[in-house]
Amino acid sequence: MSERGKLYLIPTPLTDENVNEITDYNKSVVSALSHFIVEDEKTARRFIKRIKPEKDQSSLKIYLLNEHQYANSISETFNLLKAGTDIGLLSDAGCPGIADPGSDYITIAHTIGIRVIPLSGPSSIFLSLMASGFNGQQFTFNGYLPRDSKARQQKISELEKQVMKSGITQIFMETPYRNQSILNDILSTCKNSTRLSIACNITSKNEFISTKEIGAWKKSTPDLNKKPCIFILGK
Repeated sequence: MSERGKLYLIPTPLTDENVNEITDYNKSVVSALSHFIVEDEKTARRFIKRIKPEKDQSSLKIYLLNEHQYANSISETFNLLKAGTDIGLLSDAGCPGIADPGSDYITIAHTIGIRVIPLSGPSSIFLSLMASGFNGQQFTFNGYLPRDSKARQQKISELEKQVMKSGITQIFMETPYRNQSILNDILSTCKNSTRLSIACNITSKNEFISTKEIGAWKKSTPDLNKKPCIFILGK
């Protein structure tokens, strides 16, 4: 029986400005691979070309993890892995499998005995937590909160109570075009003494990270519209 292929989890920069921060080892892995599972083909090819411009783009085999091609991509790529072909799983930005559709694929890989190899790289979630000053021993990432404003306010209130009761840091995010709405809900729901950290445009030239009490945020509310952000409630 031939040796099975390996699934490499390949992080990508949070912004195009940080391509030079990719490690030589990560570059060598990308250089050696010809098969990639990605969210968006154009974004993936641009990333590969920027870090390995000499790599022949026509030799790449790209499989999409989207609702239209997910089933076909799973079938084809797992057959390749079983036959001994190494494959790279690329996130659009940050680490695959964290707030990312690749997690389901990784679960299946473990189920059928494929070796999963995570590579080091940036995560907006952990970088935001690092810079917040909040409890980094105990924290919960809640992902996206409800879209409905009333339900979202209720969830924010629950997270605030958890912080006050247990001291466990609560991390969440939103689609960039809804950031201003969720910030308004946070400011209208939480007590003035509750502390909120906002990390925006992380690792870019326009990076903004600040931790203040809600009362202070009300006096100086930033414009977060269409900017990628992480929100953190903590002590």
